[in-house]
Amino acid sequence: MVEEIITDIDKIFEQIDAKKNFLLSGGAGSGKTYSLVEVIKRVFSTNPIARVACITYTNVAVNQINARARYDNMRVSTIHDFLWDNIKAYQKNIKEAVIALIASEKISYSGEETLDEDYYQDKIIEYKEWKDLKKGIVSHDEILAIADYIFEHYPLLSKIVKDEYDFILIDEYQDTSVEVINILLIHLQAAPNKNILGFFGDSMQSIYDGTIGNIKKFVEAGIVTEILKEDNRRNPKAIIDVANKLRNDAVMQKAAEDANAPNYNKVGSIKFLYSDTISDLNIIKKTEYFESWDFNDSKETKELYLTHNLIAPKAGFTELMSIYNSDQITAYCYQIAKKIKEENIIINEGDTFGQVIAKVGIEPTGIKATFIEQNQTLFDEAKRYPFSIFCKIYLDKDQLIGSKKGTSEEERKKGTTRDKLIRHLFHIQECIYLYESGKYNEFIRQTGFKIVSIQSKLDLRNAIETLKSMIDESIESVIEFSHNSGVWLKNDSFNEFLEEKEYVYNRVKEVKYREFYNLYCYVEGFTPFSTQHNIKGAEFNNVFVVLDNGRWNNYNFSNLFLGGGTLSVYERTLKLFYVCCTRAKENLVIFFFKPASNVVHKVEALIGAENVIKID
Repeated sequence: MVEEIITDIDKIFEQIDAKKNFLLSGGAGSGKTYSLVEVIKRVFSTNPIARVACITYTNVAVNQINARARYDNMRVSTIHDFLWDNIKAYQKNIKEAVIALIASEKISYSGEETLDEDYYQDKIIEYKEWKDLKKGIVSHDEILAIADYIFEHYPLLSKIVKDEYDFILIDEYQDTSVEVINILLIHLQAAPNKNILGFFGDSMQSIYDGTIGNIKKFVEAGIVTEILKEDNRRNPKAIIDVANKLRNDAVMQKAAEDANAPNYNKVGSIKFLYSDTISDLNIIKKTEYFESWDFNDSKETKELYLTHNLIAPKAGFTELMSIYNSDQITAYCYQIAKKIKEENIIINEGDTFGQVIAKVGIEPTGIKATFIEQNQTLFDEAKRYPFSIFCKIYLDKDQLIGSKKGTSEEERKKGTTRDKLIRHLFHIQECIYLYESGKYNEFIRQTGFKIVSIQSKLDLRNAIETLKSMIDESIESVIEFSHNSGVWLKNDSFNEFLEEKEYVYNRVKEVKYREFYNLYCYVEGFTPFSTQHNIKGAEFNNVFVVLDNGRWNNYNFSNLFLGGGTLSVYERTLKLFYVCCTRAKENLVIFFFKPASNVVHKVEALIGAENVIKID
């Protein structure tokens, strides 16, 4: 008698038949989006008039799902578009939310006008690619907070949404914000009517800050039932075996028993290289373990680093990285502010940074003193700023690079650590990209550029061509021309940045636009280099992972293998390492400079002593 095979889809439909919410948990390469599409197909095959909302992580995923399963009663969208579609008709409630969130500083606003009920009385709140609160325009950053506020304060909305959709399916749930989970699993669940929520994802691949990570508490409370997906269709056996050892949950993968699976019967290769004397990666990459690799092929080969500092010189944005990662004047200001707080020193409201320096009496030392001595003009400028403004300036490389993978539009929709100036520049380059790609409707939707005549079309084309030709001019020149030509206007976010961080703008504006263009190409994956954060969801034949010695506060690769340290750092490092390893479709090489001997022993136990090689 042939044993009946019960698939993950069958298990999902057991929950659907019981009118229960479900979670499909699957490891890397398991085909979770494939399962999502199969669930959609079966839903409509059993109930052709079902109403389904499918929420995805990126616009790329929206297009993929629509291409594989398109139905009249199905709405596939990003979470921001889904939320806006469900609240946009309730203008009175949106205005109330905006006013309340500005008052509580959950939405930033620095204008002089008082934005209250009277101010918005004759305005319609619109959702666009940019923010201009005085004109009633909100962007991606504000939508989550506005929607969460309305769902919380007006329970009827939850009932309306549940009446609208029989199913709400969420892809990559672990990367969803807390506000979204609140809406779906708290506010919606409080409504008396029934619908079914389906979550698809992997908590082990939750590597971004500011996301939910997992919905374990909702599983434990019985609100959601978890179903495990064990197949892996991407990684060869060598990678799957290591990935299973790294997991800290119930998901244990096996290679898919399907001759059509990309990894069918593939063994693969994993090597751990280390050296106590050689840190030059160019030398490491010339060893026999990379003999068949093409590092110029960014689609099939990737070098993964924890930090962007190693990448910036290779990718061509050294000066921008220096501004965001090595500014010692703001670090000196932080040192002064710390002493003021510790010693309760009285500072007058209008004191400049220079006056406060004289009052507090701390001289810069070490690298701060060297930096200031080499940048005296810059320091003199900084001393003229009001201390109350200057002391709030914080610079970090994540404000330059961002922390998520995807197109710049997706970055904005998901939220990003990039500051408002860098996001403004990404908007400009995205406009150029959309126009060059012939995506004119998307371009118009994003920019709001008015096409009213043949002449305006010619003006637009000339503006884009001019912007392209300005690659070796200053960033300020590009921003000004983009604004004056109407390609991308200076908006609330840009003006807020100028008010808050004029010092930073004055540094960045002098840099050639080519540096930013190089940064854009790096972030968009047009180079062989990437940080370990920016490749989740991607896959490559060959993956080279460079581990550092754990000098970051948030990550420690020594403790990853040895244990110890704080639990949060250990788990963060473990998940990042898991994501890196599982990108490889064929070959994985890991390099660690000067690891402790007990680290090497632990790695031997993890991947086999024959795969651990010392480079002399």
